[in-house]
Amino acid sequence: MLGVALGLASLAGLNLYLTVFATGLAIQQGWVTLAPQYQQLSILSHPAIIAIAGVLYVLQFFADKVPWVDSLWDAIHTVIRPVGGALLAVRVLGTTDPTMEVIAALLLGTVSLTVHSMKAGTRLLVNHSPEPFSNIALSVGEDVAVVGGLALIYHDPVLALIVFGLIIASLFYFLPKFWRAIKVHAWLIWRKLAAPPIDELATEMPEQLPPALHVPFHTANLLGEKIAWAVPCVSGAARRISGNLFGYLVATKEDPTTLWFVANRRWRSLVVELDLRTYKAVHESRLLSENLTFYSLEKKPKYNFIFDRSKTAIVKRIASEMTQSLAVTPSPAATLPEAA
Repeated sequence: MLGVALGLASLAGLNLYLTVFATGLAIQQGWVTLAPQYQQLSILSHPAIIAIAGVLYVLQFFADKVPWVDSLWDAIHTVIRPVGGALLAVRVLGTTDPTMEVIAALLLGTVSLTVHSMKAGTRLLVNHSPEPFSNIALSVGEDVAVVGGLALIYHDPVLALIVFGLIIASLFYFLPKFWRAIKVHAWLIWRKLAAPPIDELATEMPEQLPPALHVPFHTANLLGEKIAWAVPCVSGAARRISGNLFGYLVATKEDPTTLWFVANRRWRSLVVELDLRTYKAVHESRLLSENLTFYSLEKKPKYNFIFDRSKTAIVKRIASEMTQSLAVTPSPAATLPEAA
């Protein structure tokens, strides 16, 4: 019973209407025979429930394949899917103790919400691709996963409990990283919508760090170099730097070939010094962001920093200045003294 309840709650978070429609249709057509302990699920075979779930699934089938429409659909279903998953799970367990029903609804509703959050976050990230095929592939894959999950639940509920338990555990592990990515993309969307006209974009290079980052930076900056500019950005994943961290890219007046990334990470500060000798700076404009990438053919790590669209002029200036500074700076090997 736990395997069936957990499985239905998980699949409802992915696609509630297909889960209800396929389960109800299978029961009505006799494709599956309910064991005595699952007889409360027979309500799903009612023609009205099958018809409503089928119509709503058809609507979702098309909405899920259109970029940004799928994200709007997911936003509307942030409450609907967890509630639906909780109700399905309570029907499976068939408990008559009100306390247990509430506990089961809360726990398994959380499972549905977790799966829904991962689905919605994935769609939000995929929507930045210019082509619609990734959305279609994801939608079809989700439908196949629901049908396959229902088949697994019917044939082996114990195995289903193990499989869905491992999936939910992994989702809880990766969910914080997904939430950071979702928060960054939501921030970029908001900044793009609120960005001033092109002729009013900021061009002055800010020179101050916020107080919360000022002390950590100067503590790590042992030589006491003075800040030339400090521009807010979001980090891309790299060695020593986690992805999707809100922070500042900092340059000093004394060393134009070295940049610093400063951010607050959980309950501590992150200060990373980036020696960019032998690196090249590349600026790329995206739909929602301005990306600044540093790469090298001699060193492995590649650093990527994401700026909102209001920083277009500033990012172009940084890329230009860094390109000039790095072009005239000899590599570390070239500065070594010759052997006697």
